[in-house]
Amino acid sequence: MSAGRRRRPKERAEPTDTVLIAGIGNIFLGDDGFGPEVVRRLPERPASGVRVVDYGIRGMHLAYDLLAPWDALVLVDAVPDRGTPGRIEVLRAEPGRAETAALDAHAMDPAAVFAGVRALGGTVPPTVVVGCQVESVDERLGLSTPVGDAVDAAVDTVGRVVAELLRPHQEV
Repeated sequence: MSAGRRRRPKERAEPTDTVLIAGIGNIFLGDDGFGPEVVRRLPERPASGVRVVDYGIRGMHLAYDLLAPWDALVLVDAVPDRGTPGRIEVLRAEPGRAETAALDAHAMDPAAVFAGVRALGGTVPPTVVVGCQVESVDERLGLSTPVGDAVDAAVDTVGRVVAELLRPHQEV
């Protein structure tokens, strides 16, 4: 590499990237670390046109990345305790609806990210949330047993969601 030429950061979108998989959550709050753990187990490039990033609690980083022209966003996140811990849910997030904010189990909620994207002049792409019901978001490292046991199923679920999102591009 020449002195005048710099290498692109690994997380940058390639011109052909159409789907962003974003793991979000705080690994220091127990089950809130679900999103980062799931994306850690995904391949770096699970399919052509797909980028996987662990955003953790970096909401503004995600908002800036969403300024690129994405066809779809898959958020992988813990969801508030509304049911059986470890249950995987697939939800369509509608950026303008108040229910989106209720998906948050930590300080970096999707509604705030979506608002940041709009404030920066961007448009939020169609969004699917692959979430897992939490058992505990108390301060601690590591997932609870039911949430940890759900990670492999979530990896499979993300794969199915991405395949469905990519299908229209493959039929062209």
